[in-house]
Amino acid sequence: MRKGDPGTERIPVEWVLMKADTEQIRILLVEDDDGDAFLIEELLREARAGITVRRARLLAEAGKLIDEATCVLLDLDLPDSRGLHGLRRLLLQEPDTAIVVLTGLADEHLGEEAVRAGAQDYLIKGDVTGKLLHRVIRYAVERRRWHEAQRQLHVARVSARENARLERGLLPSAVLDDPRLSVAARYRAGGKQRLLGGDFYDVVQTPDGWVHALIGDVCGHGPSEAALGVCLRVAWRALVLAGERPADVLSAVQLVLRHEQQEEAMFATVCMMSVAPGRRTATLRLAGHPAPLLVTPHGIGELAAPPCPPPGLNDAGNWPALDVKLGDRWSLLLYTDGLVEGRISGSPYRLGSEGLMGLMRDALGTAPFDPGRVGDEALLNGLIDQVRHLNGGDLNDDVALLVLGCS
Repeated sequence: MRKGDPGTERIPVEWVLMKADTEQIRILLVEDDDGDAFLIEELLREARAGITVRRARLLAEAGKLIDEATCVLLDLDLPDSRGLHGLRRLLLQEPDTAIVVLTGLADEHLGEEAVRAGAQDYLIKGDVTGKLLHRVIRYAVERRRWHEAQRQLHVARVSARENARLERGLLPSAVLDDPRLSVAARYRAGGKQRLLGGDFYDVVQTPDGWVHALIGDVCGHGPSEAALGVCLRVAWRALVLAGERPADVLSAVQLVLRHEQQEEAMFATVCMMSVAPGRRTATLRLAGHPAPLLVTPHGIGELAAPPCPPPGLNDAGNWPALDVKLGDRWSLLLYTDGLVEGRISGSPYRLGSEGLMGLMRDALGTAPFDPGRVGDEALLNGLIDQVRHLNGGDLNDDVALLVLGCS
């Protein structure tokens, strides 16, 4: 997601040509005339190329075989198809397959129309040599592959721009002006495709001196969940800055979720931490979300607030709170469940909060701990890497970490 602008990527022509030259090309010959079909097959044998040929006499037969073909040689005059009808049907069925049309001498203009309609090239029957046929097929396959590569690159660029916009909505800059406090955050998209999911966080300081931190996770993975996460975070920030009570803020967030959800089953887990102006106490509210960790010089502990269903599943609208003593020096680690749901070394057991606290103790060394190190970039990156290593590879779910510390 942060590895540079995909718009600068290029697929070298040499790679495309090399791949086309080394792979075996599977030709589907769609021709009802036995004599013409025999001639084409003999010309392909004459070229001695790495080509295999299957034949279909009807367009209906071709439709059943085209998914296995690298290139189609299509006669435009078949018993069940005339003109460009067959070309359009095959392109609609398999748009990524290269198609070269075969025409009679009197229908050269039809071959040109076929190219405009999506064919890669055309050949005139009776005016073809083995070398020409081989070259046309190779170029047709290369051009089709090149066009597909460019299409995928365009899709990647659009996707990257959309991800960047969603990321700015899900993962904003903190609104904070207290020099005693520091904020650090990390986000890793889960899954093989590294798509942005529904994890979000925020930190806001209000005029009365309170600092409110939020981390949440929309159930699911994909653009719909990410868009809903943006809505919830923006609504949360607006309500907090407007001076609403935390319990009322969460009720309003739940109302936004119900109005914006695209499916009835969508819900979000939320952890909200409100730190008092003196910075020695805080109030925790958990709604179906993993409890945060509190790190002080004396130890690492998990803060367990009264259980509460997450927004979207909480019909009662009740948001019970836990008052927490923080002390003089502390760090709060808020995280989403993707961090602790990975497996441990191929076993059926998950890391869990106890495993996470063990990794934190290993990272911080022996007590007394330095709470300020929890927000260190290398420590957070190393923590995520360790979790991935224990899982044996990429985590299935997104991971978001938010550290709020007081020195």
